[in-house]
Amino acid sequence: MSNYTPLEPTEQQGVATVLCCNCGVPMDGTTGLVMCYDCIKLTVDITEGIPREANVSFCRNCERFLQPPGQWIRAELESRELLALCLRRLKGLNKVRLIDASFIWTEPHSRRIKVKLTVQGEAMTNTIVQQSFEVEYVVMAMQCPDCAKSFTANTWRAAVQVRQKVPHKRTFLHLEQLILKHNAHVDTISIKEAKDGLDFYYAQKNHAAKMIDFISSVAPVKSKKSEELVSADIHSGTSTYKFTFSVEIVPICRDDLIVLPKKLAHSLGTISRLVVCSKVSNTVQFIDPNTLQIADINSNVYFRDPFPVLCNRTELIEFIVLDVEPTGETRGNYILADITVARAADMGNNDQEYYVRSHLGGLLNPGDSADGYFLANSNFNSDLFDELDSKNVLDVVLIKKHFSRSARRAKKRAWRLRRMAKEHQDIVANDESRQAKQEQEKAERDYEIFLQELEEDPELRQTVNLYKADEAPAPENEADMDEDDDAPEIGVDELLDELDEMTLDE
Repeated sequence: MSNYTPLEPTEQQGVATVLCCNCGVPMDGTTGLVMCYDCIKLTVDITEGIPREANVSFCRNCERFLQPPGQWIRAELESRELLALCLRRLKGLNKVRLIDASFIWTEPHSRRIKVKLTVQGEAMTNTIVQQSFEVEYVVMAMQCPDCAKSFTANTWRAAVQVRQKVPHKRTFLHLEQLILKHNAHVDTISIKEAKDGLDFYYAQKNHAAKMIDFISSVAPVKSKKSEELVSADIHSGTSTYKFTFSVEIVPICRDDLIVLPKKLAHSLGTISRLVVCSKVSNTVQFIDPNTLQIADINSNVYFRDPFPVLCNRTELIEFIVLDVEPTGETRGNYILADITVARAADMGNNDQEYYVRSHLGGLLNPGDSADGYFLANSNFNSDLFDELDSKNVLDVVLIKKHFSRSARRAKKRAWRLRRMAKEHQDIVANDESRQAKQEQEKAERDYEIFLQELEEDPELRQTVNLYKADEAPAPENEADMDEDDDAPEIGVDELLDELDEMTLDE
């Protein structure tokens, strides 16, 4: 740069020898210039050939920008990635030297992006000029090829079929929230509801493998792969396949009563064979309500020798707690206690009481209600249950504390969840058959039970994102609501704003 003359106003070091050919101002002729620096800036435009307007392509569905020739990238507004994309769209920028580039704020809904550029270029011989200008980009809405495939049938290359053979949908409701929280469905072409689960469709095999890895990290599963030949080229030796991954979740849910096989119970530290499922993650956790002994099994152990569930949540019966006597033994949040209970249906009819030992000593107090399995008056078609010694089997197994809820509680919730996979629901809503209405009522009932579980379990709430409801109407009579509604409520500090999902519905 030593041969170039910087065009900056400096103190004259010599005597003016020439006049500016444009304005006539005296200037130093030893610099070799015939114009003063003011006239050069006014008459010479080094940005000539650089357009002041350009277009960028944007997919509304997946919110990605097109980077020519065919790559679609994700870029936030006013991010470095978007700035680099905009600069690549300008022609003639390689003829000058880029000094600075920055965004000028515009309304997000205006579909306009403004960038201020500062460049340097050679105006005359041995003369460098620096100029600034603005470029306006128009955001053109279009559809990327991946989103176009999602609206076209039979364009997927890999499918993941997730199934669980249980009479409810609560497991998939929780799995749906985990997928939404971790954004695991970002590469999914489409999601459809099936009879016993969900189907995920992908354009590439590795995207399906990522979903299987995610599901395996949050649920006990086993998977199996199959492939179907679509086409083959005998000249080049290339073939096209469609891959289908079958994922089966262990059919054991939280609060289920299970009778373990004798061999498995001995391998788990000689735990009692009659246990309760206390937690389901990538392993299944059991607890013995008599001794507070805890054991875990993974999916490989279960599918090596599967065993059925003795009782599920639909068979719970309400009991009234009459007396609680803690034994002093604790383990984590569980406190072992001897509890006297009576069936809520028998109150006022007979004085039949049941003396049981339970792990809920820290939750129950005299006068509370509890949900449990009534084994004394039940007949089970189970060979594993018949092997147990009937003298050592409890008459009642308490599972959870029972909360009374008013009919208006569901309408006054101040929070909500995000949902996905609406295809099957829309079909059912348009079907007027009795079976379709029953399935829709069952789905709504399972969803309400899942919301109640979130209200009762703070640990479960940590795994999902809860959002503030659009409108939270207050109850008409606060006194009446407090009398017949003692269920816990979710605090406002645990809720998220809707800013994270504002663009999902656009």
